[in-house]
Amino acid sequence: MAALFAIASLAILAEKTRIGAQLTGAVIAILGAIVAANLKIIPHASTSYDFVFEYFVPVLIPLFLFKADLRRMFFETTRMSMAFLLACTGTVVGAITAVFLLDLSSLGTGVTIDAAQREAAIAGLFTATYIGGSVNYAALGEITQLREDASFFSAATATDNLFSALYLALLAMLPAWRWLARRYLARDHTAASHDHAPERIMLPALALSLTLALLIVAIADMLTSWLANPNWRYVMITLLAIVPATLFPRQMARLHGGFELGILLSFVFFATIAAGANILAMIQIAPLLILLVIILLSVHALITFGLGLLFRFSLPELIIASNAAVLGATTAPALAAAKGWHELITPGILVGVFGYALGTVAGTAVFQFWSGLVH
Repeated sequence: MAALFAIASLAILAEKTRIGAQLTGAVIAILGAIVAANLKIIPHASTSYDFVFEYFVPVLIPLFLFKADLRRMFFETTRMSMAFLLACTGTVVGAITAVFLLDLSSLGTGVTIDAAQREAAIAGLFTATYIGGSVNYAALGEITQLREDASFFSAATATDNLFSALYLALLAMLPAWRWLARRYLARDHTAASHDHAPERIMLPALALSLTLALLIVAIADMLTSWLANPNWRYVMITLLAIVPATLFPRQMARLHGGFELGILLSFVFFATIAAGANILAMIQIAPLLILLVIILLSVHALITFGLGLLFRFSLPELIIASNAAVLGATTAPALAAAKGWHELITPGILVGVFGYALGTVAGTAVFQFWSGLVH
């Protein structure tokens, strides 16, 4: 646990440097943990990792959703919301295309579901992670039972993390490609964002944020237990967090510090999930996953940036929307800030937070749809 927090803290500090700002702290945490684990500095499996999965991951969702006023999201950030939905469509189509083109029935043999359902599970898993990020990846890992196969999940984690980092680097470099940038609608996103001023974090607000987050998770677990359907755990947590954020936005806005605490815990989570990324296992056990992710992200990019050009979105809007979908709410505003697109910082957070709400639902829907289709 000390190593996980050390990696997360170093990532936060490194993000203040010029190179670190381009990579973002999340990518630094991911790559740092992958390197440390594959150099045998930290293990690929630990009870500390299990603790993070069991307690940190569900608490992250309400911490990020406390200010997710759905009315504000859709009425004040309409363009970014539409660009994000376009990116989500690209992810869903990409996942279905990849599973359709590839024979994945031999993967995930350590789980109790049959071969056809394993393909559906893999489609749902990667749909979730490339709409809401790694938090949704963990949720679908439980829902689809793919976490039961430790070797497969390790290979899938390594593939997801490595290609997410590479894709983020590609997004960061796109504005420098002048031939491409000239094709898109020119919009100035550099105006200062007055509503994104640093907040003074007070202990009572921080305590209330964490307490409310834990209460939401506890109530959600109680409800899912009463319903006797554990698959709805993360959906229930999401709904319970969104309701007060939408109905009582002014009161929830006073809970300063919850999002910042969520970022710290998410960096620890990134390091945790990346520590299980065994590159050797990725190559030996599931080389097909490399091809799957390449196909998925290629289709995602073609739909996002191709239709985005047709619908006259600016290149920065599409980059932040794609970033929010593939890597989540922590990296999208960081990249916007690093690029000087101040007007896209808050919308980047909002659509990324929306991804936490949408990713698990979309991943579960793809899983159920493909399962029904093959049967």
